[in-house]
Amino acid sequence: MRIQLDFAAVLSQWPLLLNGIAWTIALTTVATLIGMLLGILCAQMRAKGPVAVRFGVGAYIELIRNTPFIVQLFFIFFGLPVAGVRLSPETAAFIAIVLNLGAYAAEIVRAGVEATPRGQIEAAVSLALTPFQVFTRVVLPPALKKVWPATVSQIVIVMLGSSVCGQISVPELSYAANLIQSNNFRAFESFIVAALLYLALSVVLRKFLNWAGPRLLFGR
Repeated sequence: MRIQLDFAAVLSQWPLLLNGIAWTIALTTVATLIGMLLGILCAQMRAKGPVAVRFGVGAYIELIRNTPFIVQLFFIFFGLPVAGVRLSPETAAFIAIVLNLGAYAAEIVRAGVEATPRGQIEAAVSLALTPFQVFTRVVLPPALKKVWPATVSQIVIVMLGSSVCGQISVPELSYAANLIQSNNFRAFESFIVAALLYLALSVVLRKFLNWAGPRLLFGR
């Protein structure tokens, strides 16, 4: 049996693919910026916050890390309307991805924060730095440096996981591939192209983050 492949039928739909790539990049960018800030805040609160705050942050982290992302996404998009909160597919996807990365980033960053030598913190306090200055200037940069490889891997995982958002009609890359194959019945070619595009996005994202981290977050 001879298989006839027709990638041209898929590539001719490049506007759909380009729009899907743009949405995947947008979801990843928002998740990285806001999710990492949420993760850093949660890491600090879980390490140094009051008991009630530590408990609440811990519950959020355990809930997110021990449930599938698609369940979280469906709860936000399909479940919240029962409580009167109706969100667009794009807004629900952004919220779900941010919450997901925030929980994982919190534990990754907390590992780096707790590895900071106590003497280093005491030296900063002796210089009359405020707690905020101690955390942002003394604790956080070396902590991020220690855990940056794990952080980069988690961001890439979140980018790949954004493909689930097509299930609620967010027009990201996997949604575009599925739409193309439903139009021309070239499922094999459509998802081969999508897989190659995800591979390229993963490689570029990893290289960019490995370049940006030392230059923008924790020095060389």
